[in-house]
Amino acid sequence: MSARGDRFITPRSPVEGLRRRKLSFLPVFAQAVANVAPAGAMSVIPALVFPGLVFGSTGPNLLLTFGAAMTVVILVSCCLRPMAKRMAAVSGLYSYTAKGLGHRTAITAGWSAIFGYGLVAMASLLAVGTYVVELFTNLGVPLAAPKVFTVLVILAAAGAACFLMIRGIQISAWSMLLMESISIGILAVLMIVYFAFNAPKVSLGSVFAWNGNFDLLWIGIVVAVSAFVGFESPTTLGGEAYKPFVSVPRAITWTPILAGLLYLLAATAQDVALTEAPLSITASSTPLSDLFSQTSPVFAAVLDLGIAASWFACAIASVNALARIIFCMGREGVAPRTVGRTHPAFRTPSVAIMVVMPVVAIVPITVVVSGASPAQGLVSLFTLGAFGYLGSYILASASMPFFLRRIGEGTYASWILGAATSLVLAAVLWMAAMVSIRTGHVMTLIYGGVLLASVIYSTFLHLRLPERLSSVGIYDETRESDLFHGRPNP
Repeated sequence: MSARGDRFITPRSPVEGLRRRKLSFLPVFAQAVANVAPAGAMSVIPALVFPGLVFGSTGPNLLLTFGAAMTVVILVSCCLRPMAKRMAAVSGLYSYTAKGLGHRTAITAGWSAIFGYGLVAMASLLAVGTYVVELFTNLGVPLAAPKVFTVLVILAAAGAACFLMIRGIQISAWSMLLMESISIGILAVLMIVYFAFNAPKVSLGSVFAWNGNFDLLWIGIVVAVSAFVGFESPTTLGGEAYKPFVSVPRAITWTPILAGLLYLLAATAQDVALTEAPLSITASSTPLSDLFSQTSPVFAAVLDLGIAASWFACAIASVNALARIIFCMGREGVAPRTVGRTHPAFRTPSVAIMVVMPVVAIVPITVVVSGASPAQGLVSLFTLGAFGYLGSYILASASMPFFLRRIGEGTYASWILGAATSLVLAAVLWMAAMVSIRTGHVMTLIYGGVLLASVIYSTFLHLRLPERLSSVGIYDETRESDLFHGRPNP
């Protein structure tokens, strides 16, 4: 074999220890679907945008908000797809950015992605606790100490999620797909039944109405984007997918489209339903459940179960992706080497999962114990998480044309797409940040602090540990066994 060909073959993969090339398309797709959590997002996110919980005022038009968010996310998907077709990444956007914009920029992209995955996982556990408590309330089961019970539910959910993730990506992926499918089915059936009984009262006038407030629109788009974030999480399974250059691009292409259509339908339905609802419902932490409970508490309890299951699946998917980024950082040496270890039997990044899970669980528990409103806690966590995702999306989208140029496949179309997507994302993030600052919220400052810390850390690595910085961006490289022994060994 030529010397040029040898450069692309390695006797051992840098991410050796993971179970390689075992996941079919469905588990990879399940990772994307669960991270997006369509059933949970359809139930929670439109209700958070609708009453304008960020500012305590009437929210922006739901169709406009979700339509804009869907457009932004599809643009990001178009940027990520070419890189996913050419690189079996294990840390997703972090690795893509390293190959496109360089190692120091990748550190910022990685930290931003970690921040996004972590915040959405925290919000998911908080949603699980909130909706399980609501389930018991709708069933008429009295809870002597609702806060204590919520904390116990969060701890139980975190423990169960940790077990499933360590036990194996296939088990957790199929579990996520099953829970999400059941949850979407429950929500669809209940909404059809609700509108069938309330058809004479339905008015579509509010669906197309808008108060013209652009400040609320920008924040609304960021909150709505949080309903899509995680669609790119299959890019962290490049080493474990059987056909990564087919299944990963396919998953990140179709997930935002299908989820977006579901969200537009859900946004329309909830706009109609919540417009005429009492203030006690629209300002509730669980508005859709409260709405159904007026018709049938049993229906509301079934809905609560479906929503809780969906957010539980989302927590698993988010931590799955988060742990694999930290795992790669451990292998590279830019994080403690310990987190780069895998379970000897299950071949999962078990150390990274066990390090991450307590941090993810403690934040929603703190929100509950502090007495803060679950609704306000959810919108703050989702918005902060969306800031993190948007930051990583900007850098990954901007890296795409540089990535393709590096391998000799750059085109004018890739430069136009990468530049346009990055500018649109930056505009949304900038306007939302300015609105947040003007209204006295600290979300922008928190995320700004994360970015500043990442820049300081990458500068430290550049000056003191350049050999570690140069290792950033590892991926599942082609092994000799991949070429000469058929299907690769685990």
